[in-house]
Amino acid sequence: MEIKIDMSAAIQEPKSSEAKVDKTYQNLKILLVEDNPDDADLTKRLLRRICLDRDIFLAADAEEALDCLESLSKEESDLPDLILLDIKLPRLSGMELLERLKANPKFRCIPVVMLTGSLVSKHVQKSYDLGAVTYLIKPISEDELVMTLSCLI
Repeated sequence: MEIKIDMSAAIQEPKSSEAKVDKTYQNLKILLVEDNPDDADLTKRLLRRICLDRDIFLAADAEEALDCLESLSKEESDLPDLILLDIKLPRLSGMELLERLKANPKFRCIPVVMLTGSLVSKHVQKSYDLGAVTYLIKPISEDELVMTLSCLI
């Protein structure tokens, strides 16, 4: 008697992001500057799925971000590997923070990815002019985030 086993049900394709996750992402330090709690939560969840043993620092505005960076900069090795920066922040905008970061010798080498809810060409161009490495439209998809990380790290 011959027994046939259907293995197709047992073999599952990995999710696209699972297939792309690389060990280089596992120790990333990321500063997320986002004032919207829902957007911050979504982005943190995506980062946790992609970067397994990561440090994610959250700042709700530009001043918190600067304080966090100053605190982390006491040891250069503790600076974030990447900053995800919302363009629309209370008080000091994301563009203004980007300009300050790129003017500061301690922070200018940290890649900054701008986050926004809409694609306004003048904002895109200005962010690139100020030193942003790329621009992502919210809500960010997992695949977009993986692609961005793979290009930057």
